[in-house]
Amino acid sequence: MLAIEWEVVLFFALGVLLLYGLGWLLLVPFRRVLWFLLNSLAGILALLFLNSFGGFLGLTAVANPFSAVLTGFLGLPGLGLVLLIQNLL
Repeated sequence: MLAIEWEVVLFFALGVLLLYGLGWLLLVPFRRVLWFLLNSLAGILALLFLNSFGGFLGLTAVANPFSAVLTGFLGLPGLGLVLLIQNLL
């Protein structure tokens, strides 16, 4: 007869929970980095769109990594901030 002691089952379950927790801890920062990169990509696309169609109105902004991150992180207010910084400086 094959008998498994309850301590073995308990430690196996504890090990599975620890692996799940470790995986979750490693996945959360990756999601934040992915979110940051996707928002930065959206920011650079917004700046390129502004430069393409805003030239008719005199609204242009430099598309560099700082302005892309700022626009991606803050959204439309970030785009306005980039335009404000561009025109003041």
